[in-house]
Amino acid sequence: MASEGSEGEHPSVTLFRQYLRIRTLQPEPDYGAAVAFFEERALQLGLGCQKVEVAPGRVVTVLTWPGTNPKLSSVLLNSHTDVVPVFQEYWSHDPFEAFKDADGYIYGRGAQDMKCVSIQYLEAVRRLKAEGHRFPRTIHLTFVPDEEIGGHQGMELFVKRPEFQALRAGFALDEGLANPTDAFTVFYSERSPWWVRVTSTGKPGHGSRFIEDTAAEKLHKVVSSILAFREKERQRLQSDPQLKEGAVTSVNLTILEGGVAYNVVPATMSASFDFRVAPDVDLKAFEGQLQDWCQEAGEGVTFEFAQKWTEPQVTPTDDSDPWWAAFSGACRDMNLTLEPEIFPAATDSRYLRAVGVPALGFSPMNRTPILLHDHDERLHEAVFLRGIDIYTRLLPALASVPVLPSES
Repeated sequence: MASEGSEGEHPSVTLFRQYLRIRTLQPEPDYGAAVAFFEERALQLGLGCQKVEVAPGRVVTVLTWPGTNPKLSSVLLNSHTDVVPVFQEYWSHDPFEAFKDADGYIYGRGAQDMKCVSIQYLEAVRRLKAEGHRFPRTIHLTFVPDEEIGGHQGMELFVKRPEFQALRAGFALDEGLANPTDAFTVFYSERSPWWVRVTSTGKPGHGSRFIEDTAAEKLHKVVSSILAFREKERQRLQSDPQLKEGAVTSVNLTILEGGVAYNVVPATMSASFDFRVAPDVDLKAFEGQLQDWCQEAGEGVTFEFAQKWTEPQVTPTDDSDPWWAAFSGACRDMNLTLEPEIFPAATDSRYLRAVGVPALGFSPMNRTPILLHDHDERLHEAVFLRGIDIYTRLLPALASVPVLPSES
């Protein structure tokens, strides 16, 4: 059943599996093959196609379905083309074979994150065009590189380009997460990634002595302070059933460095942390808290940022907002239950929101375990196909949002 397209297989599923076989895994993604794949789709669908090289070898592919009123802002359908690495020995099937088992599950890196959504966008547009529809607002499909490594040579650069400004995006859809229940999760904001490296310096010496003021002692104090904060946030999440993971700040100790030999007390040690800061946190005050933890540990303890996002934005989710009203109204018409949440990690949506484009993270996969970045990442073909049906209803609603005050 791992052939290009099994007899009787839905053509959309065959196309999805074809895309899954393109090896766009970090750290050396085959972006050329992905760009060629989307150029071919544009030709087949009669869509405009633009390639924007934002950095050497890093191309954003833009497919465009023009609307009937070019004065209106457009709808942007964003997806990233790269996927995370795999540990192939832990997979039941080759992660780039796009194997479909007898139950209809399609295995592949990117099956949930987020090659499914890319194809769902395309197939919804295909269906709507085939039915002869035209909408007031232009629809752009953007396929961007490097999201999985922070988007620094992808969306972060693209939003600063004149080609992006020319799209005149008024609203965007981007990736979400699967939901194991009957409901569908939609993300209206996300936590700010802060990657912090704490460095402690102290007195060195022989490993047999009780040396005072060592780097390890002082680093231990900072680590203890940060992990105590982590436990406090964890308990806050567990004690309030109304809270979701994205509404609290998480932190994990991810790297410890230091030392040269068993019998040498090191002069320098460091600990690196992955903070995901909730959008309602006062970022200046939180940075002050980091400073206090270091100062309390003693002299010679400093911190630096490997990544620091400081522009958290929230997309409106009340019915007075025309974009949310169109999105949620279409979902209501389909009897979909929505669960609005703050995304616990980071996506390219943060770059869109930061330049004033409201964005929702939405991957229509309910009754599906969350398997992004996991071994045996997979998606059932029925869930995938239903996602196309959902976008086929969502796109007309969004592309027909009435003229906004800012557009009149």
